[in-house]
Amino acid sequence: MKLVIASNNAHKIAEIKTIIGGFFEEIYSLKELSLEIDPEETGKTFEENALLKARAVTEATGMCALSDDSGLCVEALNGAPGVYSARYAGVGHDDGENNALLLKNMQDKTLRKAYFVSCVALTYPDGKEIIAEGRTYGSILTELKGNNGFGYDPLFYSDDLKKSFGEASAEEKNTVSHRGRALAALKEKLTGQHG
Repeated sequence: MKLVIASNNAHKIAEIKTIIGGFFEEIYSLKELSLEIDPEETGKTFEENALLKARAVTEATGMCALSDDSGLCVEALNGAPGVYSARYAGVGHDDGENNALLLKNMQDKTLRKAYFVSCVALTYPDGKEIIAEGRTYGSILTELKGNNGFGYDPLFYSDDLKKSFGEASAEEKNTVSHRGRALAALKEKLTGQHG
């Protein structure tokens, strides 16, 4: 079976290939197939958005598709930025502006617990769908720490690593990442079917 990863993010693609590569004969990125499929993320949940993307790719290619939607959920902000994590400061804004807005909104907050969540959706041409979720827990720092990673990594203090994702190496982050955990959960579900 062939799989299309609904992403052009090199980090994401490498992580996915490492974890579930064994279940598919060939794995492609959208770029490798010269596809430009980017449906609007109109879902209210990570699961809805992941399914939207995966279904669109399966429909266009007739192959299995894997998509993920992930974001940061902060308890004191009622789960925000949540599904709007990438566009928290508005469409067209960058990581720096998103981080600045998060810091501003967290200024007077003592409760700083937060978690990253990733929902992966695997869709098949026959209509079968498998969903898996992963989370990694921590808290929001009062200032940026570290230059590694991307997005909210420099503000997210990982309970597992005892440092910010911005201070962690890619290898360290992958051992506890929400996407890694979602993919591990997906791998378990796939193993159950093939085992």
